[in-house]
Amino acid sequence: MMRLVQIFGRIPRVLLFAAAALIQVALIAVMVVDHARILREGAEVTLQTRPVDPRDFLRGDYVVLSYDISSVPAGTLKDTPSSGKSIYVKLAPKAGGFYEVVSVHAEPVAVGSDEVLIHGRVTSGNTCGTQSRSYCERLQISYGIERYFVPEGEGREIESARNEGKVAIVAAVTASGRAAIKRLLIDGKPAYDEPMF
Repeated sequence: MMRLVQIFGRIPRVLLFAAAALIQVALIAVMVVDHARILREGAEVTLQTRPVDPRDFLRGDYVVLSYDISSVPAGTLKDTPSSGKSIYVKLAPKAGGFYEVVSVHAEPVAVGSDEVLIHGRVTSGNTCGTQSRSYCERLQISYGIERYFVPEGEGREIESARNEGKVAIVAAVTASGRAAIKRLLIDGKPAYDEPMF
């Protein structure tokens, strides 16, 4: 340990700061490339939003979104131990083009040609049973696509449209279930496209 301290003591501070800055830039680059990979390679899924309490809607320059798939029946997971909060939801398109919940799983499962498996985290609905460690009848799930950043000053317009049920999103979902918002739709028409970089 002392030898390591001596080695670092010999390196000029400018080089140490440059190395730290390079590491931070590399981490940001990895996050941007990962997000772009999801958008480029993920299957497109259209999700209907639902109204959210307006007091929680606008915080700065992003919009809070909730979906029809945010509250799901636990299905076969009801009353089973909630060992973790990680969950997989199988989705399939319905007649209107929006995807709906087919089933909920604790582990990844196979999907059909028109189905998608999206990964989420249970935010509530896993404190039932005698020891409060089982899944309840319904689960509230977060998929990491509940916030959408918008240009400054345009949030109120989207808030109004969302509360009228006119807002939907197209999400890209990878084979592993990771999701990212690709496009925001108002009245079925593209309003905002997420840039790849």
